Amino acid sequence: MYRYYLNIGTNLGNRERNLNCAIKALSEGAECIKVSEVVKSAPWGFNSANEFLNVGIALNSAMQPHEMLEHIHHLERELGSKAHRDENGAYIDRLVDIDIMAIEETDGTAISINTPTLTVPHPHLHDRPFFLTPYHQLKEKGNI
Repeated sequence: MYRYYLNIGTNLGNRERNLNCAIKALSEGAECIKVSEVVKSAPWGFNSANEFLNVGIALNSAMQPHEMLEHIHHLERELGSKAHRDENGAYIDRLVDIDIMAIEETDGTAISINTPTLTVPHPHLHDRPFFLTPYHQLKEKGNI
C-alpha cells in the first residue's frame, strides 16, 4: 500500500467541476485521506489569460507507482484533457492535469523514483507554490 500526494490543476471550462470530477475519479478504488484547499495560480511555463485552480489530494492505493501514473494518464484523457504541450513542446491550457508530487509507504517512509517516465518527488515540488501549498496542507500533522 502506498500513500500518493497528487496535484490536480485545471484552467479551462468549469474549473471547480473539473477538480471535483478528478477527485471523484481518483478516489474510486483508493482511500481518499485528505483534500487541500483550492489554490489559484497563473499558468507556469507559458502565457495564458486562463488562471489555474489547483488542489492537492492524499490517497492510499495498492497500485504500484508506474501503474498509478498510467491510471492518472487514463483519467486525464477520460475527463477530456488532451495533450499538455503543443507540437513544439510548450505547455498549453488544459482541462485537467494530474501530477504525482510525492509517494510514501503508509508508515511515512518517503519513496524516491527516477526513471525516464516518472520522477518522485516531483522535480518542481519545491519551486511551484501551487504544488507546495497544497502539499504542506496535506502533510499537516494530525490530519492524516
